[in-house]
Amino acid sequence: EVQLVESGGGLVHPGGSLRLSCAASGFTFDDYAMTWFRQAPGKGLEWVSTISWNGDYTYYADSMKGRFAISRDNAKNTLYLQMNSLKPEDTAVYYCNRVNTPAPWGKGTLVTVST
Repeated sequence: EVQLVESGGGLVHPGGSLRLSCAASGFTFDDYAMTWFRQAPGKGLEWVSTISWNGDYTYYADSMKGRFAISRDNAKNTLYLQMNSLKPEDTAVYYCNRVNTPAPWGKGTLVTVST
């Protein structure tokens, strides 16, 4: 069974950091580029970042450049998102998925940036 499980979210103050993880199973992880998305309360799904299958290439939405870092460990079938200098507008549920051939969506992990 193809499965994606996000974790690592929580409540953080503005300017703080969090590291999200996405554990993948049921498919050959390093066959796929991977992407992080997010959905803020009352808004649609927003693309955050993408990483190539081997980690050599990374791409970010403009508002995340310089603050977020995507990475992966193919030996552990895990995708990561290091988030620094967090802002209240980063509050959202964060999801991961494969590029081009999406897997069933996980439950996501909630990130709340607030004082």
